Amino acid sequence: MPKTANKLTNLGVKDIRDGVAGGDFTAREVAEAFNAAVAEAAALNAFIITTPDHALAAADAVDAKRAKGEDLGKMGGVPIGMKDLFATRGVQTTAASHILEGFTPQYESTVSQNLWDAGAGMLGKLNLDQFAMGSSNETSYFGNVNSPWRKEGSNAAMSPGGSSGGSSAAVAARIAPAATGTDTGGSIRQPAAFAGITGIKPTYGRCSRWGVVAFASSLDQAGPMARTVEDCAIMLEAMAGFDPKDATSLKMDVPAWEAGLSADLKDKRIGIPREYRMEGTDEEILKSWEQGKEWLRDAGAEIVDVSLPHTKYALPAYYIVAPAEASSNLARYDGVRYGLRDLPDGAGLQDMYAATRAEGFGDEVKRRILIGTYVLSAGFYDAYYNQAQKVRTLVSRDFAEAFGQCDAILAPTTPTASFPLGSLNDDPLTMYLNDVFAVPASLAGLPAMSVPATVNADGLPLGLQIVGKPFDEQGVLNAGLAIQQRANFTAKPEKWW
Repeated sequence: MPKTANKLTNLGVKDIRDGVAGGDFTAREVAEAFNAAVAEAAALNAFIITTPDHALAAADAVDAKRAKGEDLGKMGGVPIGMKDLFATRGVQTTAASHILEGFTPQYESTVSQNLWDAGAGMLGKLNLDQFAMGSSNETSYFGNVNSPWRKEGSNAAMSPGGSSGGSSAAVAARIAPAATGTDTGGSIRQPAAFAGITGIKPTYGRCSRWGVVAFASSLDQAGPMARTVEDCAIMLEAMAGFDPKDATSLKMDVPAWEAGLSADLKDKRIGIPREYRMEGTDEEILKSWEQGKEWLRDAGAEIVDVSLPHTKYALPAYYIVAPAEASSNLARYDGVRYGLRDLPDGAGLQDMYAATRAEGFGDEVKRRILIGTYVLSAGFYDAYYNQAQKVRTLVSRDFAEAFGQCDAILAPTTPTASFPLGSLNDDPLTMYLNDVFAVPASLAGLPAMSVPATVNADGLPLGLQIVGKPFDEQGVLNAGLAIQQRANFTAKPEKWW
């Protein structure tokens, strides 16, 4: 007996995949249910464009394979949201910027192709902070994403986090069972924490960057966002893999993360970095961190103190390195080859460049291009960029030394819960502080995951972060699973959209 559409949208990746394979329902029924949920949720503004036909076509292909008794793939029958930073053949790809509005790639990103090959379908392209620059999903040319969560007793619109805010909102609102995200300095983990879902940034190089609109090439990494650790493991297995088209891609086999999942942490040591007890961190976040330690102890782990002495320099270093790489990467948007072209009357080439970039880029993108161009300019390169790269090396070394004493690190994901949209717009520095716990793992290229832990007094979700050794996604997923099983986080946003 097929489940009702409402029941189908409550299922995650594993349950959909196994249900389709087992004949409990068809992939088409799943796609139709999620397409309808997406259409009803326009008030969230989570999608820039929807692609219901893509989802249905992929579902029909899976159902046809099942009828023939063929393998359905790791993601067989699962429709997902695709962050609009991944190039999708024949489907507009904008990076949420006016400068790319109407750009339709003639190629597919490696990560999205891997997912389609694994049997997934696309519900649409998800909204994000413009060029992935932001922590609140308020810099998109296509408008803010609204979090499905509200403070108890308030109707104020809340931030879904950023830059993958469309992804976190869609998964939390049950209008997509999972979504792709990208993480440069916390853009998977911070929105996952704000929205009460799970998200993992794998080791740098684990997922190909080919066909992903670049922000900061030495930091950008794609990863899955879903409701459970198991779902993230399944999706990451489908996304990851060596890609000769990406020079930074890891030439390593993809481990069987799903099969290797275990919440038994006996003989594991979990490090607690003393430098992460920062001023201004919300009391309820610190309380959930203490609770996280108890959960991991209960799973058999030993809790040890570790030191990451260069933590306080990580955020300033990040906000030099990332804008520097952004100013270089975004030089290609000049109005000549693709995207927006603003050509004032009688304008020469330089005027066209200036007009196009002034018109096409949002304020936050311009801010970061200006910072990046400044720190790379003659006379400042050594003082800023080279110094920041040295700090980055020290941050990496801190982690390497800490991992001599422990197998993984437990920390908060964010210093606060979600905040109301608009509340930090005049204060970019406070906005940047959202990433204070997330950035160090990005600078060091380490796998790191956010798992929902609890809700605060306002009824908003709080996340805990696990950071692992290079290439040890399994250890991160397992510690995440141990927390998930003990936290038993079942809170979900009440539908207002």
